[in-house]
Amino acid sequence: MLRAAASKGAVIFDAFLALSEGAEGQGAALPDTGDIEADLRTVMRATVAEFADPEFEKPVRALNSEISNDPDLAAQYREKLAGPVDEAKKERLRSAQRAGQLAADADLDLLLEVLYAPLFQRWLHRSGPLTPEYADALVGVTLRAFGP
Repeated sequence: MLRAAASKGAVIFDAFLALSEGAEGQGAALPDTGDIEADLRTVMRATVAEFADPEFEKPVRALNSEISNDPDLAAQYREKLAGPVDEAKKERLRSAQRAGQLAADADLDLLLEVLYAPLFQRWLHRSGPLTPEYADALVGVTLRAFGP
């Protein structure tokens, strides 16, 4: 999918797309054990571990730097990668709503922002450790805010 005279950001993004396509069938869907708290803890702990991994961190920081300076790349990122992943997350959250574990009128886009934005900010600014306890705290705060 590399484009002629592709920017550094486009090359990095294409690599991320290739990795996400290679993980199809296992990647986007969140676990659904019937317990939204346990499922979100599992996902957030894995996300924290991934963001704390130096091998993952370098390319993601580079991609984020490019996205922040390239509106077209940002739009492609949202359309091809972030959007589909967020939709998979929201499908799991809808299941929790149907089970009465989240407020029926919860704004799922806002819920995802409340859950993930503090993690992303801590990672971006290197303002604190990315630990399983931090992941659990984010899940707890989010569920209290959006619970039934």
